[in-house]
Amino acid sequence: MERNEQPHEEAEETLDQINKKTGRNMPQAIATGAALVILIVACLLLSVDLFVLLVVVFMILALWELRVDFATVGLHLPVFMLWLCSSFTLIATYYSPYHLITMSLSIIVSIILVAIAASAKISVGNRLSLAVAGKLSNTDASARLESSFNHEGGEQHHSRLSHVAVSVLTVLYIPLLASCVIISLTFNGHSIAHAIMLVFLPALSDTGGLFAGAWLGKHKLSPRISPKKSVEGLVGSMLFAMAGAFAVFACTYDASKWATRWWVPIVAGILIGAVGTFGDLCASMLKRDIGIKDMGHLLKGHGGVMDRVDSILMSAPFTCALLWITGL
Repeated sequence: MERNEQPHEEAEETLDQINKKTGRNMPQAIATGAALVILIVACLLLSVDLFVLLVVVFMILALWELRVDFATVGLHLPVFMLWLCSSFTLIATYYSPYHLITMSLSIIVSIILVAIAASAKISVGNRLSLAVAGKLSNTDASARLESSFNHEGGEQHHSRLSHVAVSVLTVLYIPLLASCVIISLTFNGHSIAHAIMLVFLPALSDTGGLFAGAWLGKHKLSPRISPKKSVEGLVGSMLFAMAGAFAVFACTYDASKWATRWWVPIVAGILIGAVGTFGDLCASMLKRDIGIKDMGHLLKGHGGVMDRVDSILMSAPFTCALLWITGL
């Protein structure tokens, strides 16, 4: 009996060490990741329109998470206006025959409307207060102490300009960057391949960085912002993204494309690995500044939706531009 228990205990100890080093519950993270992959692939196979709708849903959830996160430090986001403007921007960008012009005009109008709504600072119901209370109850005291908003005077009061600035930043961060994912579906007749490139390669890059960092990570990339990020993890992110790009290209393009554009998967892998890691660091810096560990708790093992899509959003304009410029 003791012989049977010993391997089990060793396995649990090894798993605990991996969880501690990665900062995640790996079984939960793998299960959640598999479910997300199935959902996204099913939408793409059934209809690209369903995938667009899925992007809108994820952005709505991400905006709610950001609203709660900023509310913990007294900053107000006009979430209903953001939902309306973001949904309109993403849907109109896809269905309009003038995709880039529609996106640009929609973002400009969104900035104006969101700025006006933020200056009004209207809040309805107590759902936000309950969400903030739950968020604070699940936040480490040490994280709150490290926040730049740490203070002794109780609730903070910010100027209207602060609320407007944070709201405009949210417009530029979520609907603008998410529109690049949508625009990639509209050119050169390879919408599914483009969607896979923009959504799955950053996720694959994150996975490569996670495993490379967990097994080989010794040199810290930015210990102050994200102690678990390492140079080895960054290299792993690039290599995994590069391998994924070669796989997508091999399944999508013919020999004539490969003859002149064999270098594109290499550039794509380096771009996605580097920019995706930068996106993760930006999100970590924001969380550290606010004084929270995760953006949310909607995705088991991954934290919130924003924790999952930050690298996707940051790398989307670069990958979209690379595909468009190279005619792929």
